[in-house]
Amino acid sequence: MATSKEGGTRKGASTGGSAQKSGSGSSSGTTTTPAKRGFAAMDQNQQREIASKGGQAAHQKGTAHEFDSEEARRAGQKGGEAVSRDRNHMAEIGRKGGESRQSASRAAAAASNKGNRQGGKEE
Repeated sequence: MATSKEGGTRKGASTGGSAQKSGSGSSSGTTTTPAKRGFAAMDQNQQREIASKGGQAAHQKGTAHEFDSEEARRAGQKGGEAVSRDRNHMAEIGRKGGESRQSASRAAAAASNKGNRQGGKEE
């Protein structure tokens, strides 16, 4: 029951009652999420300020990573490949694009025909 450096927790140790208990013995069906601590407990503006200071320090130190155009292209390509593996997602994107293009074509056609019609009579 001692704390091990590998596992980090003791069997039967309590974490203050806010952590989620695991196991099949729970019959109530309710789960609690652990309370936010440290960086996660801060509001977003505080997090951004701290992260910004870290980025500025890295640039001043010279250890910040900056993408060149080729590296950025490769990263974007990898992301695109990962997204395109999801066939349902790609089908949904294609459907939306087709709907958008179709509605734009209809709107353009309606606008060009609007000036040509005079009460439905042709001259």
